Amino acid sequence: MKIGIVMDPIKGINIDKDSSFAMLLAAQARQCELFYMELPDLYLQQAEARARLRTLAVTDSRDGWYRLEEPEDRPLAELDIILMRKDPPVDQEYLVATYILEQAARQGVMVVNNPRSLRDANEKIFCTRFPELMAPTLISRDRSLLRDFLRQHGEIILKPLHNMGGASIFLIRQGEPNLSVILETMTDHGQHFIMAQRFIPGIADGDKRILMINGEPVPFALARTPAAGETRGNLAAGGSARAQPLSARDREICSAVGPLLRDTGLWFTGLDVIGDFLTEINVTSPTCIRELDRACQLDIAGDLIEFLMTARTQGREHSP
Repeated sequence: MKIGIVMDPIKGINIDKDSSFAMLLAAQARQCELFYMELPDLYLQQAEARARLRTLAVTDSRDGWYRLEEPEDRPLAELDIILMRKDPPVDQEYLVATYILEQAARQGVMVVNNPRSLRDANEKIFCTRFPELMAPTLISRDRSLLRDFLRQHGEIILKPLHNMGGASIFLIRQGEPNLSVILETMTDHGQHFIMAQRFIPGIADGDKRILMINGEPVPFALARTPAAGETRGNLAAGGSARAQPLSARDREICSAVGPLLRDTGLWFTGLDVIGDFLTEINVTSPTCIRELDRACQLDIAGDLIEFLMTARTQGREHSP
């Protein structure tokens, strides 16, 4: 099959941690032809989704992990599957790219994840579809409501809605002397929505990443534990990681969320679970494949690529 990928520049990735790279290795091992794109390569001409495609070959070696051929201007409909793996932020340029990819899906390409669902499923807000699984949460740009939420819960986490990797996340306690400036900065003086969640002490035991393929969980989670003096477990924020089997509560959360992921074409996702609570549903470019593969002798990317190839063969290429 012909598999394209839209991603951040491949020259800058860390191949030991990059899940997109794991997918490329798995697809190449299954004799797929690989085609590389970055966001500026996509365009829409009349009703046709097109891109400057570059044939790609990958090698699992730090000495030289990719080889790209010269770009060719081609219709996206020539591809069988496109992996949309551009990292957040989900800004206006990202959204326009999803419209182009949605047109490619109408023309027969299987786009992973579904472009419409990428727009609909904000990684922070999407969890509110499952309030029974969440800690108390407020999404607002009203600073008085955010202050009331802090008074009610005493200790809260504040998050922007469009970042990744733990960027700009604050732990706030009642009496925080910098509360006013934090709220002013995060909401841009009331111009932007943010998320507030009751602090979950279970973060000390790790922020668990559970990977889902077609709504079914990988049997091990990667528990990301904050570094000393930190409250964020994200690996990008210096957290350490350990693999562990899913708990009964983890499986309960996966069973509740899985059907919606399947129904909306979110074929590969990452659930974040702290303690007993679902905190995020990562749909844009969930990671941790390589860490779990190494720790548990898995082939997550291989399982994903085989599922996608089978689904494409069975005619599930169109948007749900």
